[in-house]
Amino acid sequence: MSESAAVIGEDGRARCPWGAGQPDYIAYHDQEWGFPLRGEPELYERITLESFQSGLSWLTILRKRPAFREAFAGFDPAAVARFGEDDRQRLLGDASIVRNRAKIDAAITNARAVLELDQPLDDLLWSFAPPPRPDSERPVKLGDVPAITDESKAMAKELKRRGFVFVGPTTCYALMQATGMVDDHLKDCWRV
Repeated sequence: MSESAAVIGEDGRARCPWGAGQPDYIAYHDQEWGFPLRGEPELYERITLESFQSGLSWLTILRKRPAFREAFAGFDPAAVARFGEDDRQRLLGDASIVRNRAKIDAAITNARAVLELDQPLDDLLWSFAPPPRPDSERPVKLGDVPAITDESKAMAKELKRRGFVFVGPTTCYALMQATGMVDDHLKDCWRV
């Protein structure tokens, strides 16, 4: 078995290799990643966190998620859309989150874009979900999992057209994986 195939944990369960080892990753892998997620604040949170993750490890974002939730008003798009310069400065000074001006500005811009949508955020994002793949076509190793798909390219293009920023096709595909729009658990993973 290659090192990028499912890994057996101390509990005897086979997991995707990224979801093994660190307790935070194990909990996220087993209880969240790939589960269908709905709801405007929930999906806005995921867009925001995936954008903040760009260039960083997901573990960094995962461990800071409670602080992000507090700093960004529980990811209520209407509340974040009202953020002004004082809020930007507060966020830039908050060591409990990632202090990156471009990403902070993107979170505020994207909250405003959510409010301008002519359809629910759920419907927009989930419209790009491909049909579920048969079990026989599940990825066997991490190298079988794409970083970008035609659907994630189309989602990124549409989000940008609607005023969203910091949402490229790789970020959109990660969002699709995290929210269950696609299921990229490896074939031998217990979650399949």
